[in-house]
Amino acid sequence: MTLTVCTGGTVLVGITVGGTRELSSAIAFDHTGVVALGADAEALREQADEMIDLKGGTLAPAPGDGHAHPVLGALEAAGPAVRQAEDLAGIVTAVAEWKAANPDAAWIVGGSYDATFAPGGRFDARWLDEATGDTPTVLRSWDYHTAWVNTAALDAAGITADTPDPELGRILRREDGRPLGTLQEAAANDLLTNVAPAFTLAQRVDAVERATREYAAIGMTWVQDAWVEPADVEHYLAAAEQGRLHTRVNLALRADPASWRDQPAEFTAQRARVRELSERLYGTVRGGASRLSADTVKFFIDGVIENHTAALSAPYADRPDDLGLPNWQRDELREAVAAFAAEGFQLHLHAIGDAAVSAALDALESLGALESRGNPEQPAAHTPHVIAHVAMLHPKDTARFAELGVIANFEPYWAQCDAVMRDLTIPHIGHGREGWQYLIGSVHNSGATISFGSDWPVTTKDWRPALSTAITRHSHLEPQAEAWLPDERVSAETAYAAYTTGIAAQAQAADRGTLHVGMAADAVWLSANPLTVDPTEIASILVNGTWLAGERTH
Repeated sequence: MTLTVCTGGTVLVGITVGGTRELSSAIAFDHTGVVALGADAEALREQADEMIDLKGGTLAPAPGDGHAHPVLGALEAAGPAVRQAEDLAGIVTAVAEWKAANPDAAWIVGGSYDATFAPGGRFDARWLDEATGDTPTVLRSWDYHTAWVNTAALDAAGITADTPDPELGRILRREDGRPLGTLQEAAANDLLTNVAPAFTLAQRVDAVERATREYAAIGMTWVQDAWVEPADVEHYLAAAEQGRLHTRVNLALRADPASWRDQPAEFTAQRARVRELSERLYGTVRGGASRLSADTVKFFIDGVIENHTAALSAPYADRPDDLGLPNWQRDELREAVAAFAAEGFQLHLHAIGDAAVSAALDALESLGALESRGNPEQPAAHTPHVIAHVAMLHPKDTARFAELGVIANFEPYWAQCDAVMRDLTIPHIGHGREGWQYLIGSVHNSGATISFGSDWPVTTKDWRPALSTAITRHSHLEPQAEAWLPDERVSAETAYAAYTTGIAAQAQAADRGTLHVGMAADAVWLSANPLTVDPTEIASILVNGTWLAGERTH
């Protein structure tokens, strides 16, 4: 047991429900949790195995990521560096350079290209053909709901003018009906899973380690992997067995609209495997140190606004006959939600369009009605279900999160008027609904619990620039910019709490989120206090150390 005592700076113990900072001058902790604060911690100097001089910095509760895709993010390094491209030509050049460096590769697979580089996000296969030749190539857009492929990939998948759109996807076409080279939703996903070669188990385990090391390096201790197929559990189990998990990860197994009725039993078995491994590796005494769980089921209610697949209550401004592409019928969604909840799973529902958010709230409301029919003397324990993204929220639904006890998981880095917002999002939905986006302040002020995430690799996993954006509603790189929808700004305390106590609520971890005595020692040592510096300087704060349940991970 290593007793660590930290002095010489500020200890941010936590943030109260009212948004007040709780501070201390010192802290002592070990693997059992926080042992002492202030003078009581100072008194343990002689017993300490490790003394940390904070050097004027801040020790704070470690943040978590409430929605991410860590394996997808880490695997991007295995393909061409298309994310770094500054224009369409840059993407093609990156692909050509990768092919030249990997001449024997049977396929080229990469991500994430910027969808604003082509009008309307429509990318042509022929633009890739000159650089790729007959090597099938699949590039994922930054939103991971769209793929750009070359002609060889279309041929390998057998996609022709006669190929119908899949039930929950779209094949964008030329005027003569031939496939353009841009695939959306199921069309994109099925091409990857059914045709392109899968990464090996070793590559995926390496990706788990790379991702969790990178998370630890930015001070994070818990991550929600928000899209896990049943086969993906294997690389997480292997990573845990090999001691290569450097943060906690909770797996959200994806509910398939086509086969969900068979999945509750399958997912329950997978969860049991993960729990058995976790107990064997981490034990029950140190339950707070367990690094792997599979307690959540993920629903994709819709797609994304930028490719017109988010479900809207009124048509797209630039497509007057299009309401988007919902993945679930409302009655079946209610039935599926009830089936997984009955097995004790937390539900995590991706909802971008306002109609999708409304459908998700309706489904969770119906679930609450079912639960309330039980024995009133023994009410069921409330599971904090999550609606993720909440990108476009009809004002009539704002108060429902608090009323239903549903956590709203926002990706705060998106709450700015960047190129994607200007060139794709707002033109698609129209200026009349621009003000319905990322209503973080309104949902928080209604009394709901909010948590924050990244959706990495869609955008950066780094919580620091995202925290800044939540406070300012503009990029930290443009400190003089006007706030976008300024009424939706939140205080630094509220924003940091969304990364700490909000994440703890989402993780169903009553022993995390603050550094009070008795709480798990999940802590980050920062060079400055993120609650007191200028918000545009938060991204420059250094992470000097990270502890997970008292064990230093960075």
